[in-house]
Amino acid sequence: MSVLKGEVPLPPLKDGATEGDITFDEELHGWSGYINWEKYPEKKAEASRHLAKYKFEIPPEYQLVPLPNTNPIIEGVRWKQYHAVMGPTLAPLPDISWKYVQKEKADDMIHVLQFPYNGEPPRRRLVETSVTRNEDHFVRNHGGIPEIDFDAYKLDISGLVRHPRSFTMQELMDESIFPRMSTMVSIQCSGTRRIEQIRLYPGDGDELSNAPWGEGAIGTARWTGVDLKKVLKACGGLRDGAQHLEFIGADTYFKKGQVHNYAVSVPWRKIKKNELRTVVFGYIGARSCKWLYQINALAEPSEGPVQKKEYLYYTQQVGKHNNTYSNGFSIQDMPVSSAIMTPVEKEVVVHDGKIRLAGWAYSGGGHWPQRVEISGDGGSVWYEVPHENLSEKYYYAWRTWWFDLPLDAEGWLELTVRCWDDALNTQPTFVRSSWNFDLHVTSSCHRVAVYSVNKSKPATRKRLEALEKAAVPLEPITRPIPFDIEDDEHYETEMKARNGRDPQE
Repeated sequence: MSVLKGEVPLPPLKDGATEGDITFDEELHGWSGYINWEKYPEKKAEASRHLAKYKFEIPPEYQLVPLPNTNPIIEGVRWKQYHAVMGPTLAPLPDISWKYVQKEKADDMIHVLQFPYNGEPPRRRLVETSVTRNEDHFVRNHGGIPEIDFDAYKLDISGLVRHPRSFTMQELMDESIFPRMSTMVSIQCSGTRRIEQIRLYPGDGDELSNAPWGEGAIGTARWTGVDLKKVLKACGGLRDGAQHLEFIGADTYFKKGQVHNYAVSVPWRKIKKNELRTVVFGYIGARSCKWLYQINALAEPSEGPVQKKEYLYYTQQVGKHNNTYSNGFSIQDMPVSSAIMTPVEKEVVVHDGKIRLAGWAYSGGGHWPQRVEISGDGGSVWYEVPHENLSEKYYYAWRTWWFDLPLDAEGWLELTVRCWDDALNTQPTFVRSSWNFDLHVTSSCHRVAVYSVNKSKPATRKRLEALEKAAVPLEPITRPIPFDIEDDEHYETEMKARNGRDPQE
């Protein structure tokens, strides 16, 4: 079958499979694009049988070859195909989701994956303010965007609570019932800076689970909502044995031929709640579940695939040849990390003995960046960023920073940043130290190669003046200079001063 649905080629049927229409109806009025898979095992089984009929697009290769010079970088064809064959409830979600991106995000976002949408802002702009603009905040989706009417929304609380019940949005926003709380929080994807691991040591190539993120998969906002402890108290509190809280979102997630609702869990003590999503302070961003419709109090962690089978950290001798779900540990609190956001990789920097750097530093688990250090030589000599050049301290948010780095050297240099948090945690020195097969948590010192041009040096200043006079741009530095770089008189004078090129005897 080669019919196009929008711009997505539908997958062909496997040999012997017969085509048949399938419809999974929307569960609730006012909840468009939502199917409750977790409540109905027979529905999940039917969906799995239907998916098994098709030959879906294989994952694109984006690690052993250069990343496409396109935006979006990766389209997500197979994920669009999964939705397209599942009937009218899910088929429109790729187009609907992309329209939200075009409407709500900045025009120059870096679209890492078009669908399910994963995007980050341009490097420089992210740290121009210590609070991220909404249109610049990164987006990390695992499925399509469901559309839920305000008046139709409800949140179900069940499991090991004394009095299971539901709450409407009006109830959750009623401050006479649930006083609001407001906290500055950074949310960081565990894939932040993954591209550094990919460039040196490729790993698992699932374009959704392991999207090729740069340094912008982190954002900071003042989140306002309801403390989940108060919501649980309204349910009579937790029953004996409750150790974890499971969060289930309304988006559909496909994993190895199965369908699920996005489900994760954390130890109950870690949670705050904000309207239609959880915000887990200091934790991996994947636990801050969006389009939240169900909270279950459990004795053990969630069995959902995102919790059980993903966001695992393997040792370096574990990979495709021997990894299992049980031999990696679950990523929870985010480690200390930092990034240089300007200048950017392979930038030509013309300066007069100082280069201004700017970036972010973060540590999860309730720790905060205490010190940021910069090196201009790959990590031999470090300069401390003055405290007045760092943004305000918060328990659960990043600190942005800037620094004028003294720099005499020219040519290719490796600018490096590292952070120390309040518990004296710091970053591994090299990417190799933090590499893991699923390419999570690139927490090593961030390194940026720049080409230094120090115009305070007479010879450099003279060359820049000559380029300007001839209307020849300095960049790209790989483009040859079209005129002679030295006249005969100067050459002869220099050769005489150097006693020629060869020895006399």
